[in-house]
Amino acid sequence: MRILLIEDDEALGEGLRSGLRQLGFAVDWLRDGLSADAALSTEHFDAVDLGLPRLGGLEVLRRLRARGDRTAVLVLTAHEALDERIEGLDLGGDDYVVKPVAVAELAARLRALVRRSGGVASARFTVGELTLDAASRRVEFRGQPVELKAREFDVLEALMLSAGRVLTKEQLESRLYEWDRTVESNTLEVYIHHLRRKLAPEVIRTVRGVGYLLPRPPAAAAGG
Repeated sequence: MRILLIEDDEALGEGLRSGLRQLGFAVDWLRDGLSADAALSTEHFDAVDLGLPRLGGLEVLRRLRARGDRTAVLVLTAHEALDERIEGLDLGGDDYVVKPVAVAELAARLRALVRRSGGVASARFTVGELTLDAASRRVEFRGQPVELKAREFDVLEALMLSAGRVLTKEQLESRLYEWDRTVESNTLEVYIHHLRRKLAPEVIRTVRGVGYLLPRPPAAAAGG
């Protein structure tokens, strides 16, 4: 799950980035709204954690929604004014948190926002014979636990949240890696291979020339 953190306080930003990374998020961190607006115009993120100088956070949110971008947005601010919270939500913010906030709570709120944007209500959800718990980062297949490495889990989570839709290699990579990470050209294919070996070959389909698909069973839906 890839998050754009926008925070001008150096100590707080470093602490949040470090804490969220430890909890399994890929985190890109920017310090001002102008950079954030440019990044959001060209990059994909699962969620945005917003609290800014220069170009204000609410203006970044306004521009994001004006472009038709539905990325989940959590507004993280030191301001407790009720009017500002209401404005942020009315502009299209999905959640609002007043600093300081515990990293564990922030992570839970971000997971919830991303799940809801994918139509999933609970941290634990099922697609076909797969059950995934985003909070504990555990997976079961046909009722049995499956040990996955961190990136294998991330790939499977992205596919399950988009069950029934093909994701291109570029879309999957954009959900997994930060700007400063160098990715080998066949890395994603290796993760897909490992998932098929640990689950079953037919669980993840390759759509030739397009990407990868985790089919949604006709009578089942991802949910909590």
